[in-house]
This record gives sequence, structure tokens and C-alpha cells, in this order.
Amino acid sequence: MHGRRLGEGPRPLPRGGRGRISGRERVKPSGLDAPRRSWLGCRLRSGPPYKEGGRPERPGLAAARAPPPLLPPAPAPGVLAMASPMLLLSLGLLAGLLPALAACPQNCHCHGDLQHVICDKVGLQKIPKVSEKTKLLNLQRNNFPVLAANSFRAMPNLVSLHLQHCQIREVAAGAFRGLKQLIYLYLSHNDIRVLRAGAFDDLTELTYLYLDHNKVTELPRGLLSPLVNLFILQLNNNKIRELRAGAFQGAKDLRWLYLSENALSSLQPGALDDVENLAKFHVDRNQLSSYPSAALSKLRVVEELKLSHNPLKSIPDNAFQSFGRYLETLWLDNTNLEKFSDGAFLGVTTLKHAHLENNRLNHLPSNFPFDSLETLTLTNNPWKCTCQLRGLRRWLEAKASRPDATCASPAKFKGQHIRDTDAFRSCKFPTKRSKKAGRH
Repeated sequence: MHGRRLGEGPRPLPRGGRGRISGRERVKPSGLDAPRRSWLGCRLRSGPPYKEGGRPERPGLAAARAPPPLLPPAPAPGVLAMASPMLLLSLGLLAGLLPALAACPQNCHCHGDLQHVICDKVGLQKIPKVSEKTKLLNLQRNNFPVLAANSFRAMPNLVSLHLQHCQIREVAAGAFRGLKQLIYLYLSHNDIRVLRAGAFDDLTELTYLYLDHNKVTELPRGLLSPLVNLFILQLNNNKIRELRAGAFQGAKDLRWLYLSENALSSLQPGALDDVENLAKFHVDRNQLSSYPSAALSKLRVVEELKLSHNPLKSIPDNAFQSFGRYLETLWLDNTNLEKFSDGAFLGVTTLKHAHLENNRLNHLPSNFPFDSLETLTLTNNPWKCTCQLRGLRRWLEAKASRPDATCASPAKFKGQHIRDTDAFRSCKFPTKRSKKAGRH
């Protein structure tokens, strides 16, 4: 199906390219839990929707002007009758040539005066030619084993490029050269194994990069250097074994990093030094056998840290101190965790949500940040109901929360809910002195 003919009204958009990209506005997200809403009303079937939001607005990102009409206005009645045969022939050739130069690719759907080109699952084996005006190009579910250099060079105004489920194995250096306006790049669900430095050259405006569900094994130094505006990077469900120093060199604006479900056994010291402004870091379902203190030590503003399903066993002193004033959500469930060092939570003052279920914990450190805590999951731990756990008992009483943790010992209290047991009857609970009482 080709684009609409001259004189037709706009057709209803199919599922797969709804809305209009008419500018490049970006809105600062309202927080870590900003919903995955459609960007400027656009949503593509299968694959992540556009994000409304992202990094803060920057000067010079004003909306693009409306594109010029495809053809000039029709001449006044009688003008063609007075024209010479040669002029008529020239006009006829020109009128036939212009639509061909900016035609919708065969079997694709085009909308918004060719600004949206939707070629979802149409059997393509090479990148189609599209209008220079195209801003959204959806090529999902086609077959492009290799993205060669300069594959998209004739599309300088692309804002969003969708290449999910395209059986891509290789991305050549310079594959996206010329896409200096690109903000969204979707490469999810392919067979990419190796990413070489130069693969993302020219993508200086790229803000959202989706590389999840591939077979990437490493991030070479310099790979992300061109991505100076990168805000969200999804690398979950790959085969990355380790993060080396310099892996994120150049991506200083990165805020959300997803590395879930890889094969990571270590995060080397310095691996995250270039992304010290990370706010959300997910590295769950990997093979980390110890807490990566050195790698995390340069992070300053982490609000959400997810380490679930790693065989950690223990959390050392000062584990979260460098970002303790910002940490709000901590996931340590299913980690075989046996203990926290006494100083593990030093400097943590804003923790609201902690997930500690399915571990081997029997007590919590005395400086556990109950004061700021709103939710706490504790089930399936062998809690030892002695006075060492009185802080948890007090918090449970104050929250009137549904009891979800039980005593494993001493034996006479086994199976009793921590909130309701008499195990703490003889414990002394410290009273808080008011600020007024503490003054002299």
C-alpha cells in the first residue's frame, strides 16, 4: 500500500504508527517511575512504546517547522492552454518525477506527508529508500543480517528508528552515520553478538537506546563515546560477562542503566566512573558473588538499585554511602544473603522500599534505616527473634502492616509473626529524645 494520493484526506493510521511527529520536544520526567507513555501520541505494536519524557530540555531543541507541501499549487485556469508544448512536456515530467522521488516504499504504510513510514513485517531484506522528511521509520520484523556503514545516511531527519526482530547479527562501524537528529533507537530482539567502536558514530542526540534481548558479550571501550546525550540504556537479556573500566566512557548523561539477566560475574573498579549520575541501576539476575563496592563507589545519586538473584551472601560496611542521601528503593531479594555488616547502611537516610525476601537473614543491623522506610518485604528468612531484632518489631507495630515474617528461633517462638510474638517482651526499646529536650 502506498501513501495517500493528492486531494485525499488523511487515512486512519494502522496499529503500528499512530500519531504525528512534528517536532523534537522533550519533557523532563517526573521521577524514576515515569510511565512508559507514548511520545507525541506514537505507539508501535510489539516493542517498547515511545517515552514521553527523558532528559531535561536543552536550549536549541525547538520544534521543527512544518514540512513544505509535496507539490506546488495548481496553476490558474487557462495558464496551461497558453503554454508552449515544450513547457507542458517539462511540467508533465516534473509532476511525474516528484511523487516518485518521495514515494512510500512498496508494501509500507506512510502517513503525515511521509514523515511516518511503517514497514512492519513486509519481507524486506534491504533498507528501503524513504523521503528525507521521514522522522519515524519502523522496520520491525524484517531481515537485515548486517547493518552496513551508511545504511541510513539519506535519512538526516530521522527521530525514531525501529529495528526490533530483524535478525541483525552485525552492526558495522558507521551504520548510523548521518542520523544526527535521532533520539530513539530500538535494536531489541536481534542476534547481535559484537558491537565495535564506531557503531554509534554521529548519534550525538540519541537519548534512548534499546539493545536488550541480543547476544552481546562485551562493551568495548569507546563504544558509547558519541552518545553524549544518552539518558536510558537497556542492555538486559544479553551475555555480558564483565564490565571493564571505560565501558561507558562519554555517556556522562546516562541516568537509567539496565543490565538484568546477563552473565556478569564482576563489575571491575572504574567500570561506572563515567556515569556517576546514574539514578536507576538494575543488575539483577547475574552471577555477582560479592557486592561490587569499588565499582559503585563513584555513583552519587542512585535512587533505585536492583541486585536481586545474585549469590551475594553478605553486604559490607559503607555499601551505599556514596549515594545514601538519594537511595529510595533497594532490591536484595533472592541473593542467599546471610548478613549485613554493622556499618552497611551508614549514610543511608532516604530509603523507602526494601526487598529482602527469600534470603538467609536472621537479624538486621542496628543502623537499618527504619525511620524513612515505608515498605519492607521479609518473607522466607530464618529470623531470630531476640532483642537484636527489636527495631524491626517496633517498625512493624508502627506501620500496622500485614505481618509477612515469622520467627525461626528461639524454638518456643518458631512460626510466630514477628509483629505479634511475645519474644520481645523483655527487650528495652530506646526512646527518641525530642529536639527540644536535647538542647541545653
